[in-house]
Amino acid sequence: CLSSLDHRTINTLSNRFLSNTMMKIAALLALVGSAAAFAPAQQGRVNSAVAGKFDGELGAMAPLGFFDPLGLLADESQEQFDRLREVEIKHGRVSMLAVAGYLTTASGLRFPGCEDIPDGFASFPALYAQGVDGQNVLGQMVAFFAVAEIVNREATWAEGVKAEFPGDYRNGAIDYGWDKLSDEDKFNKRTIELNNGRAAQMGI
Repeated sequence: CLSSLDHRTINTLSNRFLSNTMMKIAALLALVGSAAAFAPAQQGRVNSAVAGKFDGELGAMAPLGFFDPLGLLADESQEQFDRLREVEIKHGRVSMLAVAGYLTTASGLRFPGCEDIPDGFASFPALYAQGVDGQNVLGQMVAFFAVAEIVNREATWAEGVKAEFPGDYRNGAIDYGWDKLSDEDKFNKRTIELNNGRAAQMGI
């Protein structure tokens, strides 16, 4: 009985020691991480093969700068950079809409008649199981996705239409005062959109 008690005591003390050690390590890592946030940004880059070419581009921000760990732009192709940037912006915009939609449905808001439809991916089989009405809703969603994909692109076939930057889908029809902004304000707003899109992609 005594040996069993000693064994339990040893296990308890060992668990406490490990727990305290892990807590101290976690606190130390949190302290180091918070200190790193205020450290001067490093000028070096992860991929030195393309050092300098894209450092001043939109989205190359501290602490990572221009981040290309896979070397996708090792050949310094501006065309490839613009294509990847357009894809990033487009995915970010879709993700921002997805986050807004997810938060809306997760809060319990529903269209009339859809109160029993769950949120998230579970909504698709639930709508399909609703019969004709639910399947019509799914069909409308597919049609909307197709139209959105067709419309949201540079209208290269239209005369006099030229995108100002990758992801510029105004096509001479929508402005909302954009052309009246200074170059600095345009850069700041594009940076905000890009960062919000990156956060949304991580969040969704």
